[in-house]
Order: sequence, then C-alpha cells, then structure tokens
Amino acid sequence: MAETMTSTTSTPVKSMALAKAINESLRTALDTDPKVLIMGEDVGKLGGVFRVTDGLQKDFGESRVIDTPLAESGIVGTAIGLALRGYRPVVEIQFDGFVFPAYDQIVTQLAKMHARSLGKVKMPVVVRIPYGGGIGAVEHHSESPEALFAHVAGLKVVSPSNPSDAYWMMQQAIQSDDPVIFFEPKRRYWDKGEVNTEAIPGPLHKAQVVREGTDLTLAAYGPMVKLCKEVADVAAEEGRSLEILDLRSVSPLDFDSIQTSVEKTGRLVVVHEAPVFFGSGAEIAARITERCFYHLEAPVLRVGGYHAPYPPARLEEEYLPGLDRVLDAVDRALAY
Repeated sequence: MAETMTSTTSTPVKSMALAKAINESLRTALDTDPKVLIMGEDVGKLGGVFRVTDGLQKDFGESRVIDTPLAESGIVGTAIGLALRGYRPVVEIQFDGFVFPAYDQIVTQLAKMHARSLGKVKMPVVVRIPYGGGIGAVEHHSESPEALFAHVAGLKVVSPSNPSDAYWMMQQAIQSDDPVIFFEPKRRYWDKGEVNTEAIPGPLHKAQVVREGTDLTLAAYGPMVKLCKEVADVAAEEGRSLEILDLRSVSPLDFDSIQTSVEKTGRLVVVHEAPVFFGSGAEIAARITERCFYHLEAPVLRVGGYHAPYPPARLEEEYLPGLDRVLDAVDRALAY
C-alpha cells in the first residue's frame, strides 16, 4: 500500500488505510518491546484474512507472530498464561462471530484476574476483533457484540473510527496492564487518513468532538462515525448544525464529554450498528438523561440494529443503520 509523506518537517505524517495503520502499530509494538507477541488463526504466513498482520511474521519470526490452531478458547487461554509470565500478547479473533468459544475464558478469567488481585496480577492482553457489517459476508461474520463485553467489569472495550486512532489506540491498548477488547470496524479497513506516528495521543478512553455543532449531538463510535459525518453534511444543507462526538471507547464511556456536548446542543442521538435493545446507547441515554435533565430539549434517541439475528448478506442494508434512519431520528429530535 502506497504511503506518501505529507509533512515538510521531520514529523512523519503518512496517509494510510485503517488496516495499514493497525499493521504499522503492531509492527512498532513488536519492534519496541520483545515481550509483545501476536497470536491467531492465519495471522502469520497469510497475514490475516484482512491482511492486517501482513509481513509481520516474515520480519519478526514465528516465535513472535504465531499461527495458532483453530481454537479461540485455546488462543485466549494461552494468552492468559503468557500474560502471567510477563508477555503482552495481542490475539486476533478472525471474525466477530467466532469470539464466543472464547467468551468463557474472557469473562471468567481474563476480565477478573487484574481487578481481583488489586492490580498485583497484570493482564496485558489485547483481543483484536474485526466487527460489524457492510461487507456482504456470510453468517457469523458480521456481528456487533460490543455490549456483551462492555457489561463485564474488568474489561476495556474500544473501537477506532479512523486510521490515526487505530494506530495510537492500538499502541495504548498494548501498553495497558488491563485486558482490552479492540473492536476493528471491518467495513472501514480500507478508508484512508493521515497518521502522525510521532504525535502525542490523547487518553485512550477520551471521546473526541470531530465536528462542532449547535443544534444536536450525534454520538457514535467505530463504523458509524463516518455515517454521522454524512448525516451532518445533509443536515447542513437544510440549515441544521450537528455536533459529532466520536466516543472511541465503549467501556469506560466518557460521559463527561457527552454531557458537555449535550449541555451545548440540548439534544442527543446515539448511533451504533449493534441492536438498540440493551445496547450501549441505552446506557448513554439513561446516564445523560440523569445528568442533563434540565438541558435536554428532547428525549435521547437511539438508532441501531434490530433485535433480531443478523440477516443474510443480501438483507444487511435493511438491518444496518443508514443515512435515512439517522436523519429521521435527527428530524424527530429537532421537532420537539
């Protein structure tokens, strides 16, 4: 993938796709810390199904980038053992729907060891999960299970929406002594953006305002941030000013930043691909209603997937939130 220098200073600012940004971040981590390992199905010779780990085994060897058997529970269980021995394993779950065989290991062991030992037992494991729809994949390849992991105390759950965040959030996740579930929006793997590999990143769990506005706040993370930008563009043509907040982290959630935005705009629409029923948007709606009751001009609205099994590929556009559904929520919120 071609990279172009866009800076005339010594700071390397490169244009790259989100998948390439994660690859570069993993390469930096492997090069910097000999305790960092990458494990997963086909991550080595093949370079991963989406080629996110392409070239890493060739450059760092089979003892650092490890092709594992087809056994997600074994992958995560081995990573837990390695973490107890001082390593920092980064494990890849090939697709979102394949994580459930490892759910027991993640929930009953990985999430609890660091917290229950009051930090004495470090558990620096990153679980990479390509997630979400929009690529026309077959069954079990387009899930959005982030709320299941956000419900589990002891886990950090994050999702970047752009290449720069993908690079830096991966660095921060690997350096964390807490286990991190790193959801990668697979439909955005090929979206390009600038990455400054020498920048000082903001906090891992801090939300970011990516577009200023005055009339309504759109809060999203991962694959839906780009959609919200498209919604804001359409709304601007109608004279409406929407603020877009990229949450970046699902657990913990940056409620302070959401509150600050809502106190300014008076309205909030939360957008995510996962089902609305018991989704992360429900927690945001409840907390912000408590915090911003006297600032809200309308109820907090949510736009997401339906409470139904993910449909076949030909029907996924009917299931996933799209421009019209988000605009409809914006119209309803502004009508109050």
